[in-house]
Amino acid sequence: MQLASAQLSAHLQKGLKPLYTIHGDEPLLAQEAADAIRAAARAQGHTERSSYTVAGAHFDWSAVLAAGGSLSLFADKQMVEIRIPSGKPGKDGSVALQQIAEGAASNEGTLTLVMLPRLDKATRTGAWFSALENHGASIQVDPIERAALPQWIAQRLALQGQRVKPGDEGQRTLQFFADRVEGNLLAAHQEIQKLALLHPEGELGWEEVEGAVNNVARYDVFKLSEAVLGGNPQRVARMLDGLQAEGEAEVLVHYTLAEDIRALKRVKDAMAAGRPLPMALRENRIWGPRERAFERVLPRLDDRMLARLLRAAHLVDGIVKGLKQPDWPAGGWQALQRLALMLCRACGNGGAAASRRA
Repeated sequence: MQLASAQLSAHLQKGLKPLYTIHGDEPLLAQEAADAIRAAARAQGHTERSSYTVAGAHFDWSAVLAAGGSLSLFADKQMVEIRIPSGKPGKDGSVALQQIAEGAASNEGTLTLVMLPRLDKATRTGAWFSALENHGASIQVDPIERAALPQWIAQRLALQGQRVKPGDEGQRTLQFFADRVEGNLLAAHQEIQKLALLHPEGELGWEEVEGAVNNVARYDVFKLSEAVLGGNPQRVARMLDGLQAEGEAEVLVHYTLAEDIRALKRVKDAMAAGRPLPMALRENRIWGPRERAFERVLPRLDDRMLARLLRAAHLVDGIVKGLKQPDWPAGGWQALQRLALMLCRACGNGGAAASRRA
């Protein structure tokens, strides 16, 4: 069975399954889910715990298989944890995990916890992972998206008896907090805990939050696409500054922006040739949040604007490789910012007006 992270607490109160699998690329949420399962297991008498980390294809799975069937003289229940940092157990591991999953229900004294990173679709539909899901419960932990981050912060503050002021000031405070911690959920958690140490329970004003929360944001170049297509120039400028400060390669940032422009042009051309929008998006491998962004943006972009964006992307490609271009900044990051904001304005305000301003 599959469980959402938010459902785990209620699930554990009803009783434990013999097998749990946590997978995803958000360390804080994965750790919290594992801690909740461990606490529930200890309360149910699983006082002995053993842990195994699968390091490479030559890992000896015999010890893991043996652990599930052996208890010490001092405990009648145990917990076995299996960590697979690569997400690839290998041929022997695949067989062993299926064996562990199939025997989980009959091994009453052992609770098994498998920890995995984010998995691709092919892995999630593979035999070993399907066995883990079918014979136990799996919890997928995904990063908190930027749009949901203010609400997540508010919920975490509420757990420690704190809240921001109501109304516009509170929303501004949460947005400021989110800007400071975006892309770094573990640090966000620590900044929230710091507020509990600095201030008593109750209402927090802008001054308290602004004075306490450090700028610990970490930016992902592929999230830049989300901000640009969302037409959010302030976030785009902040992310570019952060990526530059973190030493991200200019060519990778350019590739991300240029690929969005090329993809928009391909889909637009496919629609002009008579393809329905859903088909054109699928053919260009655009799905998920990016698909929704394209659906919103494409009606705003005309052929003239897309041609201008493609030309600009070509010029900036030369700039980040050391070439000079008339009427463009000489520095790569300045040119990237101009290109990003040009696309951002087009996505947010419509192609024709953005074309004239660019």
